[in-house]
Amino acid sequence: MSLPPHHILSVDLRMHEVFLTFVGIYLVTMFKFVAGPLLGAAAGYSPWQIIGVSVLGMMSSVTLFTFLGKQIKKWIYLTYGKQKKLFTKKNRRIVNVWNSYGELGIAFLTPILLTPIVGTLILVSFGSAKRKIFSYMLISSLAWAIFFSFSIEWLLSIPVIAALFR
Repeated sequence: MSLPPHHILSVDLRMHEVFLTFVGIYLVTMFKFVAGPLLGAAAGYSPWQIIGVSVLGMMSSVTLFTFLGKQIKKWIYLTYGKQKKLFTKKNRRIVNVWNSYGELGIAFLTPILLTPIVGTLILVSFGSAKRKIFSYMLISSLAWAIFFSFSIEWLLSIPVIAALFR
């Protein structure tokens, strides 16, 4: 027994919708990690699905910029040319974090305060080994994804908060 054509079309459209939602969350997470858990929850993903898409997005960005970071920085410098002020407040804070906590500190702060791209470029700029960049960023992204995913799930289990999103 085969399905009527309109059922096949609705299943096909639903698969495309699910796929495009996943790809959209994945792409946004490559640029801003915190968006992954928020968008994943809004899309109705389980905490484990949110963790998967968030970590995948961040680590894709980390991989890309770990291998191409120096070339990208050079291209930006050549394209935009002028030398920016070296000792800005932001740069001083980054150096203070680096001096106090090293690669782990930068990796820990990347998902919440920086972007995966900026955090990776900082680690590449300071000459961190690729293995350390991958390891620390993976640990950081897993820890923050687990924290955000289950925190959001817990918040949405509170009836007053859940009612706001219906």
